[in-house]
This record gives sequence, C-alpha cells and structure tokens, in this order.
Amino acid sequence: MKPIIYTTKQPESFKQLLKLYEALGWNSLNLSEIDLEKMCKQSWYTIYAFDEDKMVGMGRVISDGVITGIICGVCVLPAYQSKGIGKAIVDQLVQHCEENRVIPQLMCVEGLEPYYVSLGFRKFSIGMTRNITH
Repeated sequence: MKPIIYTTKQPESFKQLLKLYEALGWNSLNLSEIDLEKMCKQSWYTIYAFDEDKMVGMGRVISDGVITGIICGVCVLPAYQSKGIGKAIVDQLVQHCEENRVIPQLMCVEGLEPYYVSLGFRKFSIGMTRNITH
C-alpha cells in the first residue's frame, strides 16, 4: 500500500469531495461540486488526503488570519477511518494555524469530543447552531 499523500493543491474536480460528503451523510444541503469548490477556495487553508488518485480525506480552516482559525470539515472516507488520516489532517491544520499565530479552534458533535481531546484540544465553550429555513 502506497502512503497517503497530503496536499493543499486544489483538485481539478470536486466530484470526489462530493462523493466523500455523501458517503458520510454530510450533504443534507444538497451541495453541488461547484458549492464544494467555492467552500474550499474561500477557506483560509484547506488540505486534501489522497490514496494515489482517490481523495480519501479533507479538512479546512476558516479564519481571518489574525486571531482565530476554526477547523471544520475534517472528514475521511469510512473505509479509510482509524488509519491516522484524520489525525494527520488535523495536525497539519493546527500546524498552519500555529505557524501564523492563529488560535486553532473547532466544533464537533458530542460523540467526537474524546477523539479531539486525544489530539490536544480541550472543551472551552458551548457551541450552538441554527437550521437554515429557506
């Protein structure tokens, strides 16, 4: 098995990212490839994980580049989970934040808290969300 390649280079097509989101049940907003491309390009920092030509993971940071960077969208294809890919993505996102003196923060669902604690994060706030109504 070849090593996973991590890159910040935008993929030529976001079709694989759409498949990744759909495999995880993350496409409740019916996002298109164009939506996902815009999402990634407008992020402060994005990293992609590939097994040869197959996108198997992704993560990004939304930030003003000065104070806070919100880590979001960290995802790994189910067949590739528990292999250290998510950790490697988070480590690189945190490293980019730290290199730019930006505080890395993230939100996650309650069941994932132990995972992120194991990566050095600690609970500091209560997050809230609101559904889109139109």
